[in-house]
Amino acid sequence: METARHDQRTITEFSQDTYLLSWIQGFLLDRKAQNLSKGTIIFYQKKLKLFTDYCNSQVITQITELSPENIRLYLLFLEEKGHNPGGIHAAFRTLKAFLNWWESEYEPEGWKNPIRKVKPPRLSLEPLEPANLEDIGKMLDTCITNFHGARDKAILLALLDTGARAFELCSMKLQDFDQFTGEILIRQGKGRKPRTVYLGNKSRKALRKYLRLRQDNSPALWVSQNGESISYWGLNEIVERRARKAGVRKPELHAFRRTFALECLRAGMNIYSLQSLMGHADLQVLRRYLKQTDQDLRFAHQKAGPVDNLDF
Repeated sequence: METARHDQRTITEFSQDTYLLSWIQGFLLDRKAQNLSKGTIIFYQKKLKLFTDYCNSQVITQITELSPENIRLYLLFLEEKGHNPGGIHAAFRTLKAFLNWWESEYEPEGWKNPIRKVKPPRLSLEPLEPANLEDIGKMLDTCITNFHGARDKAILLALLDTGARAFELCSMKLQDFDQFTGEILIRQGKGRKPRTVYLGNKSRKALRKYLRLRQDNSPALWVSQNGESISYWGLNEIVERRARKAGVRKPELHAFRRTFALECLRAGMNIYSLQSLMGHADLQVLRRYLKQTDQDLRFAHQKAGPVDNLDF
């Protein structure tokens, strides 16, 4: 009888050793210990939550239950749910990083990493969709003159006017904003690289109006009415609420950044200045943001075509 109890306890302990959710928490803790940026940690959290939700629906609780087949089914599930190719590829990369880390950390005897047999999904090079300026205008119209209205209007304009990533906007500090020049220092962008972004006159005016309504001592630039710093999820809720009130489709937070890039290009900003403002390491990434229309290309040719600009 004692032996049976001992065997049961051993099986339970082994089961807990490969418990999926526990090791995902361990992976996230390891990423934090490596001092990765807050945005990178949020990225991992979002993608791994998608995976754990899927595993729960399939009653998969142990890492050792994963197979190449159910990883492929997971990727097909994401496609059926409407995730774009870039999002599916990001989900695959995250899962690969997690499983490779677990294999190295746990060193399971006789276990073959199932991700090694799964080819990464093809990544479309199609330009990414920007936010619709008309919809943003309607969202701005819902921002009445009170604390939340002034703050939300300033946030929407800042997203559009700086091209900052969502996590970069959430981490902005009061001390890093120059109300006279409109400069905002982003201390840690992607890859922990600092850069400066700018607000134009209209955005500065909206931001100053919001700041006058604040009654807190928080060092953060963007706060709730209670003075708590706005998180990524809080920012997403603000945009969702404004879209709902305006009766428009909610734009992705990253879509504001794409619109910034495209509108700057249309206004004549040179590509290298745009690359610096957006914090891109190379132009290849920037190209996917620039969803130019045929009309854009026609205007560009009219402006710079060699024959019409020569005096024959």
